[in-house]
Amino acid sequence: MKKILVTSLLLTFVLTGCNTIKGVGEDVSSAGHAVSNTAEKTQQEIRK
Repeated sequence: MKKILVTSLLLTFVLTGCNTIKGVGEDVSSAGHAVSNTAEKTQQEIRK
């Protein structure tokens, strides 16, 4: 029950920041770019 409540509250906060489906897509895309950039930087550091 607590997991459902926490998940619901988290989704409410996340979706409040996104007014449209397009906004959700942009947020997901932005998160994907951040992960990709971090992976590339880490890979470059490992190669040094």
